[in-house]
Amino acid sequence: MVSAGQDAGTGAGPPFEALNAGGTAPLLLLCDHASQLIPSDLDSLGLDEAQLASHIAWDIGAAEVVRELSRRLDAPAVLARYSRLLVDLNRHPDEASLIPGEVDGIVVRGNVGLGPAEREQRVATYHQPYHQAVAEAVERLAVRGPGPAVVSIHSFTPVLGGVERPWEAGILSGRDQRLSLPMLSFLRDLGLLVGDNEPYSGSDIYGYTVQQHARPRGLANVIVELRQDFVDTPHGVAEWVERLRRTLDATLDDPRVLERRVAA
Repeated sequence: MVSAGQDAGTGAGPPFEALNAGGTAPLLLLCDHASQLIPSDLDSLGLDEAQLASHIAWDIGAAEVVRELSRRLDAPAVLARYSRLLVDLNRHPDEASLIPGEVDGIVVRGNVGLGPAEREQRVATYHQPYHQAVAEAVERLAVRGPGPAVVSIHSFTPVLGGVERPWEAGILSGRDQRLSLPMLSFLRDLGLLVGDNEPYSGSDIYGYTVQQHARPRGLANVIVELRQDFVDTPHGVAEWVERLRRTLDATLDDPRVLERRVAA
């Protein structure tokens, strides 16, 4: 039997899942850390099932939010099919944390001591095809009309390194705040504690995917971080899908948001 965090084999399909490619919304949804799956020939990278089910392996709840948002907004989406521990799709290929040897105090034995050839193979097998799929989706939507806006959905653990994180969600952005400012305002008006570039910043290594695909094209973009204890149940997912649906509907109703701007 294949475990919850282990794929049946290396030839089980592409390292990404494309949803609703014909969706009519001027919006592309992304989920870099959608899955905890590890190819079976990598022996779970030396981790047990509880570890693979935890936040170190994937962004809990993020995929469910993206899938339902894609349906509710009629928006295309691209999701990862394998764990961030295999190779982190939201990191530059040269970044040290691309293939982590340790996460939150847990040693990932299957990643320790990898040589350059093994690292390059993982990038070529998983990282490059995912980003090619994202690039193709962006280009397809750009040809069709204004935009698209690019929204990347993540989730974060409530406690990291013994430090509690009080935010219910975070909105991450760089210099382009066409999406982030109205989204922050809308969500805070609902009485939610929402961080502005917290618990991470959209301007550093945590913003790689949107930096790669949206910003050079002058596309409005944002990273949404949801606290995992608010999206680890169907009820919590449904609540956040509705909040984000309303927020994005209101934000994207402004045609200025979808204008393509020359990257600064």
